[in-house]
Amino acid sequence: MTRFVNVHQLEADLKYEIRNIEKAKIIDRLISKYAYTNIHRAKELITEQYALLKEEKTPPLEANYHLYAAFIENQFYNYPIAEHHFKEALSIIKDGGDLKQQAELYIDFAGIYINLDKLKEAHDYVDKAREYLNRYPDKILRGRLICREGYINLYYGDYGPAVEKFLEADKEFNTVKSPLSLKDYYFLSLIHSGLGNCYEQSSKDMEKGVKNYLKALEICHENNLGTRLSWHYLNVGKAFMGLNNLAKAEQYYRRAIEITDILNNDARGGAYANLGYCYFLQERYEEVPGCYDMAEQLYRENPETNYSNFVNIENWRAKLHTTLGDRAQAEQHFIKAFSYANKKGDGEMYAEICRNISGFYAEIEDYKNAYDYLVLNETVKQKRKEKLNSRKILELEVKYESEKRRQEAEMLRLQASSLQLKALRAQMNPHFMYNALNSIQNYITSNELKDASRYLAKFAHLMRQSLDYSDLEVISLEKEVQFLGDYLMINEKLRFRDKLKHQIIIDPEIEPDIFGIPTMIVQPYVENAIEHGLRSRDMGVVKIEFQLIDDFSMLCIVEDNGIGRDKARELQSLDDAYRKHESKGTKITEERLRVLHNHTTDRHYIKTLDLIDNFTKEPIGTRVEILIPIVEIQLK
Repeated sequence: MTRFVNVHQLEADLKYEIRNIEKAKIIDRLISKYAYTNIHRAKELITEQYALLKEEKTPPLEANYHLYAAFIENQFYNYPIAEHHFKEALSIIKDGGDLKQQAELYIDFAGIYINLDKLKEAHDYVDKAREYLNRYPDKILRGRLICREGYINLYYGDYGPAVEKFLEADKEFNTVKSPLSLKDYYFLSLIHSGLGNCYEQSSKDMEKGVKNYLKALEICHENNLGTRLSWHYLNVGKAFMGLNNLAKAEQYYRRAIEITDILNNDARGGAYANLGYCYFLQERYEEVPGCYDMAEQLYRENPETNYSNFVNIENWRAKLHTTLGDRAQAEQHFIKAFSYANKKGDGEMYAEICRNISGFYAEIEDYKNAYDYLVLNETVKQKRKEKLNSRKILELEVKYESEKRRQEAEMLRLQASSLQLKALRAQMNPHFMYNALNSIQNYITSNELKDASRYLAKFAHLMRQSLDYSDLEVISLEKEVQFLGDYLMINEKLRFRDKLKHQIIIDPEIEPDIFGIPTMIVQPYVENAIEHGLRSRDMGVVKIEFQLIDDFSMLCIVEDNGIGRDKARELQSLDDAYRKHESKGTKITEERLRVLHNHTTDRHYIKTLDLIDNFTKEPIGTRVEILIPIVEIQLK
């Protein structure tokens, strides 16, 4: 696991390695560790990796480069650059990556879009990742996915659902038996930080808030995760301040300040500002200004993103000077806070400042200004209400579209289950069962008891399989092939008396015991080949081949050397039983395939081709191509 990378040995290897591709491999392993433990060294190495990969094009390393670069830029708050790298990684992984890589990428991509305030895109990538994980479950990735869903709810202020998601994500990680990677521990720290935020903001349960913030800190310390450490200390301090435990709050604010090797100084600025307010509450007034000055200095490094923090500092300065009786200074700081709030455009903060200024003027008996700011407060509150309503409508639209897609997927699944039952009820041709039992009876009357017993056992096993599989939506390809083999063998021995041969071929890239397909999806087409193509042949041949198309689908080819479709239709017109069977078997199966491929359109997943002799132009058989979805094996 990446957690146990020996960085000292790898750094030594990197120093003496002269081959570019080997250097790139070493750097890849180092970044897998440093991205979570030493972000500045990771930044240095990612720059070196970029130069190496320009000379040595290696898709897996290039994909990793973009993934790590995206993570690093995200830690440095360069979200648009991170988005660019994720898109580059996606283009590489889509061409040659596996499903797990794609699911992991979509989960990470969702995090970037949350940071970019692009919630519709975040929802879309969460849905994409969920689709992959429904087919190929992975507890680790499921835990990460649920964590992202928790943060989407947190963004909307839906604290109850967010708590449920974070607790569910934590449970997923805690039930994993294999060792966790550094990335997994990083997600665990996000989960507990998110829980702390929820408890702090919603129920005002600061005790739970402190507990979860401390848990996030513990995870970071145990695994040397340093990229968000200062924020975790700041969060713990604010939670203790909410509990009115000012001594503890001061302790954690100081720890946040002591961390100097961080990505930007906003967290330290927040720690200084909150420490100053902590001193104010303790009436240690002489220590307050220095903290506010340090906070402002640190915030000035990123002024465009810190207007709300400037509002808080000026508001707290005004409170300090009001308490000290310096009304002129207090008025100046209130006016500065008002100016920053106006630039920030945050209606709630703007309204609060107007209310505070109105109260200040009322206290000094300047009632005209007090009234003007009170009116402005009400105007801002009304505009904020309208803005919140608009945002709520947009939020509901995004949630509606996401839920609509989920419900459609669930309806398709239920529809597939219903069709499955219909298909299995129509699965076995009564003629096949009658002929098989009649042949077994002939063995008995001919006193060939050994053969009768053997074939009766085979037939009973086939019937039992058919009944057992009727309770399953999905079986392994291995079991499907075994069922088809038994079905064809009984046809060969009991019905055609060795005048039928069959062959089943599986693509070497397919793992039959792992790949899942819809239950008994191929049998109706094999039966059609026998019933309508081979009944009048002296020697019939059925060939079944499974080819891997991509990570989501395989192609099954059922080919026979029968009489062809035109002649079969002619014979069918004379035999009503066979005509009805075909409509029940193959048409229901095609509908199952449409639903299982998650399509509501009229797209066809079955292609039937006539095989024609090149010289005589006579029919020499039929070829049916069935596009089958690869799905999760989930036995009930």
